[in-house]
Amino acid sequence: MADSIPVIDLQDFPGNMKKLMKASEDWGCFRIVNFESILPKSLMDEMKAVVISLLELPYEIKQRNVDVIDGSGYRFPDRINPIHEGFGLYDAASSEAVDTFCHLLGATPQQRIDTIREIIKRYGRAMHELGMAIGRKLGEGLGVTDVSSFEKWPTQFRMHKYPFTPESIGSDGLLPHTDNSFLAIVQDDEQLGGLEVTKRSGKLVQVEPCPGTLLVNLGDIATVWSNGRLYNVKHRVVCKEVGIRVSIASFLLGPKEEVVEAPSTLVTSENPRMYVPFTFEDYWKSKFYKCLDCGEALDPFRIEA
Repeated sequence: MADSIPVIDLQDFPGNMKKLMKASEDWGCFRIVNFESILPKSLMDEMKAVVISLLELPYEIKQRNVDVIDGSGYRFPDRINPIHEGFGLYDAASSEAVDTFCHLLGATPQQRIDTIREIIKRYGRAMHELGMAIGRKLGEGLGVTDVSSFEKWPTQFRMHKYPFTPESIGSDGLLPHTDNSFLAIVQDDEQLGGLEVTKRSGKLVQVEPCPGTLLVNLGDIATVWSNGRLYNVKHRVVCKEVGIRVSIASFLLGPKEEVVEAPSTLVTSENPRMYVPFTFEDYWKSKFYKCLDCGEALDPFRIEA
């Protein structure tokens, strides 16, 4: 029987706790269901329509989406990722950040841009709340009772478009990488697949579309914060069939000012500290400027046994 992504019912806790922790340690990813009290299906549909409309804007408008932190703005198809483009919105739960994003892309009638602004704000607040809910459950599963610091961590959007053509079949839409975040919540394309993940065991698994769910990927910051317990899943997008693939990823990044480090409760004589404390900025510069995409950006901070 083929492996399939574990599915976690957010309304069934503590019943799903063991399943959540096993998925987080072995897979580094899982699907969630029963999240509608935080993120209604209607809002998901509205946000996807917004993303599609933004990605159809002229190039000279889209490039106004400049970086707030390195790599956070608009990315157009290039030599490395020739069949991918995407917007970025840093600190998406911030009303001011959304206002700035919409102002820069204000090439549509005012009434329309006001509607877009309101949808993005509602979606940003919902995704931040959902990230907090998942973070609290992961903390509880690890025995960490206080994860209040997560509230201050920014949420970043990446809005992806993959125009898959017959000529691109078999090509990478997005190269293998781990995420530069604690976790990412992905509203995936409900029709077109292409996502592949690599389990901690090294097994490569194809992820098929699953309407009505959200995909959660754990990133590099989760691995450091958990002292190695949570697995930063390596994943990529491959062109499997012709069509326009659209996805929206919401990243709970890392602390703006405090250092990234494992809580003392997760450091024992049997499981000593694996990484020196570091700032998210130092980690991100290492990852971005040195193109260390698959977890190698953590190597300079690793404590040798």
